[in-house]
Amino acid sequence: MATTHTRRTARLMVSPSVILLLAWMIIPLGMTIYFSLLRYNLLSPGTETWTGLDNYYYFLTDPSFFAALSNTLVLVLGVLLITVIGGILLALLLDQPMFGQGIVRILVIAPFFVMPTVSALVWKNMFMNPVNGLFAWIAKVFGAQPFDFLAHAPLFSIILIVAWAWLPFATLILLTALQSLDQDQMEAAEMDGAGTLSKFFYITLPHMSRAITVVILIQTIFLLSIFAEILVTTNGGPGTESTNIAFLVYSLSLLQFDVGGGSAGGIIAVILANIVAIFLVRMVGKNLEA
Repeated sequence: MATTHTRRTARLMVSPSVILLLAWMIIPLGMTIYFSLLRYNLLSPGTETWTGLDNYYYFLTDPSFFAALSNTLVLVLGVLLITVIGGILLALLLDQPMFGQGIVRILVIAPFFVMPTVSALVWKNMFMNPVNGLFAWIAKVFGAQPFDFLAHAPLFSIILIVAWAWLPFATLILLTALQSLDQDQMEAAEMDGAGTLSKFFYITLPHMSRAITVVILIQTIFLLSIFAEILVTTNGGPGTESTNIAFLVYSLSLLQFDVGGGSAGGIIAVILANIVAIFLVRMVGKNLEA
């Protein structure tokens, strides 16, 4: 009886937080679903009409959607490839004894704490500027013509900027996993004549597999909604070459004032993100059970 009373008391105390959290999530989601069923343009207030699923049809059949979906996938896969491989290499490097090891680790992790808008501005003006940027100066030193990254390789530029920001996160997680590796196992492998590459592929890498899976899961969820870097550097262009799903929804809602179409795009983006998240969570669960 006392246990039941304790449970009821605990639920009663927790309920305000749960109700607030649900309201915080469900009310905006419900309003977005409602707007997605309307023909609603901000330039014509008071003329909203019910359209049903027409906004979803137009969004899914718009050529910009397929370009944005492709760019989103390329962006996520490109950043994951750079951060996972680079994170493993940096983790292996930082795990070695060196002078000033603590300071080096802080410097490597520091970019993760830079705001996306700030990092995008730094890359745009200090590194990728075709006139005064660092890359242009290096090209001139070697007698080459400076390359305008943001104009001729916009999506690659976005991948580079985002990967620079997320590489410290991957490094930190993978370094933590690497430091939990049993050194007795490594010494036993050395006594059996295993080389550096053999130890890495058969001992170190399998030991880091769970951490790699966690990095992929967390980063993918956040990378699906990359926005600030695109807005600051390329504004989705040229054309739709660097437009992802999140930027396409922003463009429809706030640049073209089509709230109905933008809301439908937002719901579709949420559905796609949840499908990816469910798949990745299951993958993580299987990895942890192994």
